[in-house]
Amino acid sequence: MPKLSHDPNHEIPLDDEGKQRDLAVSGASTESVAPGSRRRFTASEKLRVVRAADAAVASGERGALQALLRREGLYNSHLTSWRGQLAMGGAGALAPQKPGRKPKLDEQGRQLLALTKRNAVLERKLHIANALISLQKKAHEILGIALPEHDDEES
Repeated sequence: MPKLSHDPNHEIPLDDEGKQRDLAVSGASTESVAPGSRRRFTASEKLRVVRAADAAVASGERGALQALLRREGLYNSHLTSWRGQLAMGGAGALAPQKPGRKPKLDEQGRQLLALTKRNAVLERKLHIANALISLQKKAHEILGIALPEHDDEES
């Protein structure tokens, strides 16, 4: 078996089947551990923990809050931020939010903006059309051409 270093007792480790494992340049095994996934809490879980923490503090028992946090696997900063969210926006503010930049407008706001822009375009076209009509009337007056009469004029 080939040696890794000058130490005669240091050999390449074997895997479960007795084969030599591949080693990286540093001599460490190339096996990797999958990264842990980030815990996500629902609004109801957060509210439950905040209420349990308040009850633990109200009990007056020494170390009750710390025991609760250890049992839940939480840090005090979680509890502090959840209490702040609860104070600012009620239970609805505890709901998890999507990461990243928040959209400036919701669907209704986008529709309103699109309709407002369309309205401005149509008002500008109407202004131009009215100006052209008044220009045509002046041209007819200057040239002495009679305009056709309409009984149902639209204003």
